[in-house]
Amino acid sequence: MRDDTLSGGFADPPVDAAHAFRAALAALARPGRIETLVGAQAPEPVSPAAAALLLTLCDAETPLFLAPSHDTPALRDWIAFHIGAPITPPHAAQFALGRWSDLPPLQGFPVGTADYPDRSTTLIVELDRLTTQGARLIGPGIETESRLSLPDIAPFRANRALFPLGLDFYFTCGTSLAGLPRSTNVEDA
Repeated sequence: MRDDTLSGGFADPPVDAAHAFRAALAALARPGRIETLVGAQAPEPVSPAAAALLLTLCDAETPLFLAPSHDTPALRDWIAFHIGAPITPPHAAQFALGRWSDLPPLQGFPVGTADYPDRSTTLIVELDRLTTQGARLIGPGIETESRLSLPDIAPFRANRALFPLGLDFYFTCGTSLAGLPRSTNVEDA
């Protein structure tokens, strides 16, 4: 096995996973707020924040889609060793990882059903920058309004129209993490 396959997991898995889980929950509970995730490293091009999310939220029973930007032998080996998540096509994924421009159309991911809205995909989107400037966010978890540098606006508006169905999103850049649940309204800046 390669060195980058064996390395990069949490140094103290119970504690590091608990911190990452708390940050992941806080990011979705407070859309537009940027959290910091450290302690994990995966092969390029995966950011430390995305690596921590994968280690925390995925396991051997969590189908994962990798966009072409992230579907590398090194990352597949790392996932197999540290997580065991099966790599699947978009229509079967519970989680998806990739750059916004490399992810397939959002309509290809499960949005849940009327009986099981939780059976949808959560996308982990890697960005070049993540700031509290840009699109205006309003809705649950936001006192008045929040701002986030989203890669686009129309797909998130369409996703909100599906509520209570729809996709949930995490955005990562380096060690930064932000969340956008399906319940959030997204407006132009």
